[in-house]
Amino acid sequence: MSIRIVRLGSDRVEGEGLRIGIVNRPPRGVPKADFSSKNWYDVRFPNLAPSLETMKFGKSAKTEKDWVAFKRKYRAELAKPEKSHLLELLVALSHQTNFSVGCYCENEEHCHISALRKLFIEKGADVEQEDQQIG
Repeated sequence: MSIRIVRLGSDRVEGEGLRIGIVNRPPRGVPKADFSSKNWYDVRFPNLAPSLETMKFGKSAKTEKDWVAFKRKYRAELAKPEKSHLLELLVALSHQTNFSVGCYCENEEHCHISALRKLFIEKGADVEQEDQQIG
């Protein structure tokens, strides 16, 4: 059992399980009825997405220093009790079932998902290795 990190909209992999979009907004131009069948996500879970302010900061990041600051801001948001409890739930679920979490970003290293992956691992979740992930 494990968490798989995916790019939303990418092809699904056998055994991937429920696909959860850790994003603030649904995909543009896609009817809600097509979210799952078009491989975007089965459920959107914006509760763990960066705040809009933090996301704007991340989108403007140009240097490695900017990315470090973005990740620090995002992790501070995730440390708040209401978000921390949700993280703990997903960590516990990773020991019971397969599921995937993802975002739209093409490059995981310049995305909040990289910080989320690291936090999952730190908290003891079963997370598939990066080299097993889909693009």
